[in-house]
Amino acid sequence: MSYALISSSGSTKNTQEFLEAIAKANLFETLAIFAQAGVDALASATPVDTGLTASSWGYEIESDGSSFSIRWTNNHIDDGANVAILLQYGHGTGTGGYVSGQDYINPAIQPIFDQIAEEVWKKVVLA
Repeated sequence: MSYALISSSGSTKNTQEFLEAIAKANLFETLAIFAQAGVDALASATPVDTGLTASSWGYEIESDGSSFSIRWTNNHIDDGANVAILLQYGHGTGTGGYVSGQDYINPAIQPIFDQIAEEVWKKVVLA
């Protein structure tokens, strides 16, 4: 087993200022804007039959004091199954057939992830 020795010297002023900026930035407000943008993107990308699944997207933002998370939700349930998940991953039919899934969630939400990362970084750097 080998170990790496890490040492540092000098001031930690820049690190301290960076951490203080993160603590001051109101990331919750920024995340709420992007959470809604994610809802809009998911709704517009959802395959439409009746429109119920597309209109059933929502979000929740949680914080444990040291981190934030966004959870996008879809509450369209049919016979105990989440229809958005069935559309994404595919499902069996009642007659023994199979409907292939369509990856619509990942392409819709990836640009939102990219925007979140960019905006949060700007808030931290400019705070």
